[in-house]
Amino acid sequence: MTEQRTARATTREAVLVDPVELSARLAGDEPPVLLDVRWALGRDDGHEQYLAGHLPGAVYVDLDTELASMPSPEEGRHPLPAVADLEEAARRWGVRDDRPVVVYDDAGGTSAARAWWLLRWAGLTEVRLLDGGLAGWQSAGLPLEAGPVAAEPGDVVLSTGALPTIDADDAASWDGPLLDARARPRFLGEFEPVDPRAGHIPGAVSAPTAENLTDGGVFLPDEALRERFRALGVEAGRRVAVYCGSGVTAAHQVAALAAVGIDAALYPGSWSQWSNDPARPVATGA
Repeated sequence: MTEQRTARATTREAVLVDPVELSARLAGDEPPVLLDVRWALGRDDGHEQYLAGHLPGAVYVDLDTELASMPSPEEGRHPLPAVADLEEAARRWGVRDDRPVVVYDDAGGTSAARAWWLLRWAGLTEVRLLDGGLAGWQSAGLPLEAGPVAAEPGDVVLSTGALPTIDADDAASWDGPLLDARARPRFLGEFEPVDPRAGHIPGAVSAPTAENLTDGGVFLPDEALRERFRALGVEAGRRVAVYCGSGVTAAHQVAALAAVGIDAALYPGSWSQWSNDPARPVATGA
């Protein structure tokens, strides 16, 4: 592993917050910092969607420019940002050492999980995903506001390594479950919309991120998540790692595992890095 420190397994309450609880906390004396991370592969209108309507007080976070460094074939489409750059961005969002953070999106947390994972990796412990995201908030009858939000600058101090990561060499020799969080057709090699080769890392298991969620876009109940991961060969105490296309939706898988007490390492370069290296083998099919 490229990081030596490992995270302690956690619980659902430490990973997720529901809309009603969040609303109550926002009305309290120490409201959490709210981050809106709307992003989808192939789209660039997240900021426009945010301006049209967001949770009251939420600050917009640009995944491509603030939650990643510059893409390259060698590092992948969303390399981890330098910690100094992440710290500067987090302070701009109003993140403080003494205030919790809640992140959300409009896609079941599949993009917001990138912010959840990065801030946890950088040492913050009180970071949660809004379960159900924007749709869940609206379904609870809670209000939105429009327009930009300028946060009071924060004072957070970040470091790295509080969550485990692996690199391509680790992925090649991984001796536990290696979960591929992409849609199954991409894993099988039937379809590849963005990266240079289709298929998956040899030995990986298909585990699409979308299957962490109910049809309503909230995380599955704990026992359903445990059963899902047991069926994939994942058990508490056994090493597990996750990758996806570029290290975004894999963070959602790490969050789902953490919610049921299982630590997982993230491969940040993911398929976008692996498939750009002609020396790395590619598997197709089941």
